[in-house]
Amino acid sequence: MNKISDNRPQIKICGLTDICEAKEVADLGVDAIGFVFFPKSPRNLTMNQAKNISLALPQKVKKVGVFVNPSFSFLMERVKECNLDFVQLHGQETQDFIKALNKKNVNVIKTLFVNSTPSLSDVIKYNAHSYLVECGRGKLPGGNAIDWDFKSSRKFGENHPLILAGGLCAKNIEKAIEDSYPDAVDVSSGVEYKPGRKDISKIIKFVKIVTTCTINKKINKIF
Repeated sequence: MNKISDNRPQIKICGLTDICEAKEVADLGVDAIGFVFFPKSPRNLTMNQAKNISLALPQKVKKVGVFVNPSFSFLMERVKECNLDFVQLHGQETQDFIKALNKKNVNVIKTLFVNSTPSLSDVIKYNAHSYLVECGRGKLPGGNAIDWDFKSSRKFGENHPLILAGGLCAKNIEKAIEDSYPDAVDVSSGVEYKPGRKDISKIIKFVKIVTTCTINKKINKIF
């Protein structure tokens, strides 16, 4: 597939668990791939699984580790062994935790929630590289395939690097982008045939739609 336009939100596909699927996804021109390190998630990976997938990916595709209230040593071990370019903090991590990561030159994506905590207004507590925003209504951290009012994140994205996530799929991504003007979009369950296993045809359709979406603002290149 040809390189997709820069005048559109960047694309992160999260929750990859299969090395062959990850390589296929990388070939579609996405900007980042996410590895989940959270035992309660059906997409959870061991360090060795993530390392093997990471080694199979081209350097231009950024590798993002997703964590929920990890210990510092647990996270840093995976940053090193899995060659992570970013860490996505999806729990109640503190600014002191983020400061410690910044000192290690780790790029931090902090998740904020529209309907939970930490909320969008809590952004003043953090000094992260960028922010992932979703609704926060599900049983587990993550989008939980729940559709929500994407427009509620638009004002936040006017002042902060915004990754839109939660409930995205090919059916709603165009409207979600029109409503929120995100710098990047993050999809997982919306392009799966079962938890952790991706439907490549769904990803092709998702990427194609995002490719056609342009935003009337200066896009922050996150990945």
